[in-house]
Amino acid sequence: MIPWVKIDIAKIPGADGELRLMRRGDEFSIKLGQNELMNSRLSGSEAALATLACKKIAAVKAPHLLIGGLGMGFTLRAALAVLGSKAKITVAELMPAVVAWARGPMKEIFADSLSDARTSIREVDVAEVIKSCPSTFDAILLDVDNGPEGLTRKANDGLYDPSGLKAARAALRPGGVLAVWSSGPNPAFSKRLNEAGFGVNEVRVRATGKGGGAHHIIWIAARASE
Repeated sequence: MIPWVKIDIAKIPGADGELRLMRRGDEFSIKLGQNELMNSRLSGSEAALATLACKKIAAVKAPHLLIGGLGMGFTLRAALAVLGSKAKITVAELMPAVVAWARGPMKEIFADSLSDARTSIREVDVAEVIKSCPSTFDAILLDVDNGPEGLTRKANDGLYDPSGLKAARAALRPGGVLAVWSSGPNPAFSKRLNEAGFGVNEVRVRATGKGGGAHHIIWIAARASE
């Protein structure tokens, strides 16, 4: 069996932990301690985050999406694949190292997604983008941390608490969608979404996208048209 090789380590801003980029042949893994946060062979649920959200805003001719968390680019590539030429996608990634990995060791996985004219990469906390851009986005896609309960960085919880959801709703245009990925269910978060004024659909998807792998959860939370 081909052994795993450590490619790089990056400290998580505002936290004690660090991410490790690992490679085994043509397979990549990003880990926090013993927890595997993502694997290049398991892209189904992250891709579904994009396709489900884009389906909800299909009638918008020139949609503007905000993706929180670049990761291995699964969500970005899936969005680019279904959106037209007039779309705009802003990706907010807090860790410069993750962007460097995308342009370096994992460039074959990302293909031309980072150079696509519709893509804009910002090395910034997605929470800052949300708070500074009222009524800007048709969809906000959050694949930050392990879901509504932080694993890598405690500050990420602020995206999913009542004030964070209020800010996300304000950053959406009428009829916009907040889509959130999670490694598992979270009834308390579903309740908070409803209390924040969203119409919520909770979707269970497989990690591989083909009927296999762990079950993950995606919330599709729609802001009502006004």
